[in-house]
Amino acid sequence: MSIQFKQHTLPNGLTIIAEPNPDAHTAAVGYFVKAGTRDEDHALMGVSHFLEHMMFKGTTRRTADDVNREFDDMGANYNAFTSHEMTVYFAHVLPEFLPAAVDLLGDILRPALRDEDFDMEKNVIIEEIGMYDDRPSWRLQDQLLEEFFGVHPLSYRVLGTVQSVTDLTATQMRDYFEQRYSPDNIVVSAAGRLDFDRLVDDVAKITEDWKPTGARRVYKDPIFELSNRKIEDERTSRHYIGLMCPGPSAQDMDRYPAKVLADILGDSDGSRIYWSLVDPGHADEADMSILPYDQTGSFFAYASCDPEKGDQVQAILEEVLDEAGEGLTGGELERAKNKLATAATLQGERPAGRMQGLGGQWLYQGEYTPLSEELARLMAVTREDIVRVIEKYRFAPRTILSLTPPRGA
Repeated sequence: MSIQFKQHTLPNGLTIIAEPNPDAHTAAVGYFVKAGTRDEDHALMGVSHFLEHMMFKGTTRRTADDVNREFDDMGANYNAFTSHEMTVYFAHVLPEFLPAAVDLLGDILRPALRDEDFDMEKNVIIEEIGMYDDRPSWRLQDQLLEEFFGVHPLSYRVLGTVQSVTDLTATQMRDYFEQRYSPDNIVVSAAGRLDFDRLVDDVAKITEDWKPTGARRVYKDPIFELSNRKIEDERTSRHYIGLMCPGPSAQDMDRYPAKVLADILGDSDGSRIYWSLVDPGHADEADMSILPYDQTGSFFAYASCDPEKGDQVQAILEEVLDEAGEGLTGGELERAKNKLATAATLQGERPAGRMQGLGGQWLYQGEYTPLSEELARLMAVTREDIVRVIEKYRFAPRTILSLTPPRGA
């Protein structure tokens, strides 16, 4: 029996999608909320991530200990994450525990949001911000996004800042929750050995009292400008370089040749950046990727090296981008496509990986694309497609930011 796609929308607007696979030995389910950092007001920066933490602090039916114990009793591999564009809660379980996982995840998405839990968790978030701020690569990423996206909300920090989290009130969080955690802004995605009709019934039961709010994402076009800045950072002993430039969005079919191009240029092993920077010993790390966002996108390149080699490494990195279309061989193209296809297939073989792929795909495209078609689109990329993408974007304008130790340090 072949894998079939199933989809159903409840009267309250919540969409359920699944790829039942009778040959799988496990099942995975996730609640995908189209609420992330880009949906926040600047003054509320970090509320999406903070709210993710609060989901595990208990409900009217369960204490925080009950939530953790019940996941553990199922033997579930469970977690949650917040990005700029979504917040996801998921569990990977044996098939017989899928109904319990659906109920538990649905229940925690209607949290108690008690003031005492909010006050305690605020300290945890502030400590987490401090922990990541101790990592130079994380500081670089946050500051680079701020410079690249400017006033656009994709420039906001997922964790927020110490100031924004400190100033956030429980009332503001509840208001954000009431608006964004609307059933018509949520997709439940599942994959593996499951009964779809039973899944729909279980989701409908746990969400029957959820009221739609008509939540919608506000889209603004980013304004990109040329920038090349170096920051002396006394907390680092290495030189870190981040480069961003416009690229295809998550809805743009050019995302396929852009993925292949990014792999040819900047895969962590065997790419042009690797052979130009890492193999000769100029940099200890260097890579490049495509970041397709909702209705916009970017290329991102990164390198770290000895401070005295910083200018040389940046020059070589930019040279690789400037010469991207030169000498492109069939061997490079095939190797990149094969690597990307293998990675996508390996992810798709696990119910948890397929569940996450389906959920993200539906939030961005609002439609289903089988893995076989995704692979076909990837493998159909030609040299002409890649040259067209290079000519369209030209890796410009570039936002380049470096963190380096103070002179004489």
